[in-house]
Amino acid sequence: MSQELNVSLIWSHSTDGLDWDELTALYAAAPLGNKNPIGLKTAFTNSMFKCFVYDGEKLVGVGRALADGVDCSYICDVALLPSHQGLGLGKQIVARLVALSRGHKKIILYSVPGKESFYKTLGFKRMNTAMAIFEDQAGAQARGYVNET
Repeated sequence: MSQELNVSLIWSHSTDGLDWDELTALYAAAPLGNKNPIGLKTAFTNSMFKCFVYDGEKLVGVGRALADGVDCSYICDVALLPSHQGLGLGKQIVARLVALSRGHKKIILYSVPGKESFYKTLGFKRMNTAMAIFEDQAGAQARGYVNET
């Protein structure tokens, strides 16, 4: 069954009036993990670029980019409600964040394991030297984000 993207979507780049509990529920439904409203407020407030998509008054999509204004912009936390996945909305969110990040020397992101091909279609290339330290290193390894080598 194919769905069509609702043309009445409302786009915002502001956290003004954002329901942080609704954002928490979106991440859980996406599913991108359990994120608490206070932590999300801190993360989004400290992000240079933000993108929120509403279907009517319901928050259905989100993404953000940490950026320094010159060298590096890091796109992260792109999430959609399952009802709005597979409609091209994720591509639109990433495209808006890339456009907002123009002028930076590099725009980076890391993908949920298995979704790398989605980002390749948007022009992202695999990095050979990216490394990370996770709060839960063993959990990150078990979920396929890092390996021992």
